[in-house]
Amino acid sequence: MSIAETSETTLRVERLIPSPPEVLFAFWTDPAQLIRWWAPEGYEASVHSLDTRPGGGWRITLHRPDGSVLAMSGIYRIVEPPHRLAFTWAWEDDNGARRHETEVTVKFEATPGGTRLALLQQRFESKQARDNHNAGWSACFDRIAKIAA
Repeated sequence: MSIAETSETTLRVERLIPSPPEVLFAFWTDPAQLIRWWAPEGYEASVHSLDTRPGGGWRITLHRPDGSVLAMSGIYRIVEPPHRLAFTWAWEDDNGARRHETEVTVKFEATPGGTRLALLQQRFESKQARDNHNAGWSACFDRIAKIAA
């Protein structure tokens, strides 16, 4: 099940995944696991840094089928294994400068049948940016569910 509740600047996506919170938390914090699901189909992710502690930085690039690259980065604010992650997120321009920053919180709640994975992303600069992230996160959650099954 996937639920997307949104306002103009906020996105919430939830999914019940048939795996325990510890396994799903590792999907977000272990580079070898993260590259398996972070990108939409047809894209490939590369982890450049993933310092999963409060104040630690992360940077990931997405390689498009046409060979072009998209980069994103942020700082971890909260790391509470295996229950919660919070971090900043910003796309980078072609020169590596960070653009508009949003805040992401991911919760991993044990439930009968697995884990309720709930993502909240806030402070989008536009409805279009929010909608783009909704499509991206939904595709990523589909990949997590497929891998976890």
